[in-house]
Amino acid sequence: MSELAPGNTRRPRQMSVEDYVAGVRGGDRSILARAITLVESHSRRHEAQAQEVLHRILPFTGLAKRVGITGVPGVGKSTFIESFGCHLVEKGHKLAVLTIDPTSSRSGGSILGDKTRMERLCQLPEAFIRPSPTGMSLGGVARRTRETMLLCEAAGFDTILVETVGVGQTEITMRSMVDFFLLLLLPGAGDELQGIKKGIVEMADLVAINKAEGENRMRAERARQDQAMALHYLQPATNEWPTEVLLCAGLTGEGIPEIWERIEKFYATLAPKGVIAHRRQEQAQEWLNALIEDELKRRFYYDPRVKARLPEVRQALMRGEITPVRAAESLLAAHEAVDSGDAAKAGTSQEL
Repeated sequence: MSELAPGNTRRPRQMSVEDYVAGVRGGDRSILARAITLVESHSRRHEAQAQEVLHRILPFTGLAKRVGITGVPGVGKSTFIESFGCHLVEKGHKLAVLTIDPTSSRSGGSILGDKTRMERLCQLPEAFIRPSPTGMSLGGVARRTRETMLLCEAAGFDTILVETVGVGQTEITMRSMVDFFLLLLLPGAGDELQGIKKGIVEMADLVAINKAEGENRMRAERARQDQAMALHYLQPATNEWPTEVLLCAGLTGEGIPEIWERIEKFYATLAPKGVIAHRRQEQAQEWLNALIEDELKRRFYYDPRVKARLPEVRQALMRGEITPVRAAESLLAAHEAVDSGDAAKAGTSQEL
């Protein structure tokens, strides 16, 4: 998919929407990777092309199981996902793993370490691993993770795993894009909720105590009992589905088959009742609202009149000459003063 350019340097040729759609639908890994790069681009020109690609592949999406995985720092998510992924491939599944890497505060780039930590899984032709930087996205998920999921589904992957950076209050974004939410915890005495928000536990469809092998087995069992008791007093994350606590060991593979069996039972039980479809409809509405908010914010900050007034207003705020409310009102008034034609032009001609 590359052409020899002048100077004997190879550059990837420019691809059309039809090229992207055909490549993704044909399962071409290199084109799938380029399509994901396209939807992750901040360029408005690339965004227009990406949205046309997504529109074309939309009829071929929605059939995969969407599973989110998160956990406390050091819980062993990558090791677990590799064992879990290898188990799924052995059972005949095609798996896409979307790992959300922390973004470097200096370069803005992704650390992209998950491929090196999943050496066995990344060598399997039935598995596709895509690390993406978090950027400025809240919730520990990449800016275009939802679009990436659609591309992977159109490429024929029947199971999508999404791994988040870690656990925090904004991790609820994960819940808004997956069907099933798996929370990994570490064994240990004392309060198992230490270092993790209660709200994350409330969103879990399954809790797994990882590293439950060897000397950790007894501690893991105690942790499992403590978590099961705590969950008894919480509302389940999904109606008609009780959240359970299982033991597993990503390093040895113990408990991995039981976790997948539980996930399969989740779909077999709730899909016929329309629960999964209803959840995805609600997620689509949430996605729409989030996109509208993002676009309105982008248009506001790229409004020439706002850009002109912003430094002055910020300085006045820092000097204590104006309240934050008055500062915001001043900038909003500048934005609203632009007539509709100029506002539309300002919103579509600028690039991030």
